[in-house]
Amino acid sequence: MSSQECNVEQAILEKIRSLPPESIGLVEDFIGFLIQRGEDRILTQAASALSEAPFQNVWDNPEDTAYDRL
Repeated sequence: MSSQECNVEQAILEKIRSLPPESIGLVEDFIGFLIQRGEDRILTQAASALSEAPFQNVWDNPEDTAYDRL
């Protein structure tokens, strides 16, 4: 971890420590949301990559050449 990352982490921890106890749960929920969003993005990209080959024949055909130029 770089010194800049350590400084950012330390600043975040200090801010969290300064919050009232009832706000800590909100921070934890938000962090969980960010983690889940990242995982969802990875799954979406993987599903998209897996679907490219099966749909290639559908997308790449002479009838749709006009649409390719748009």
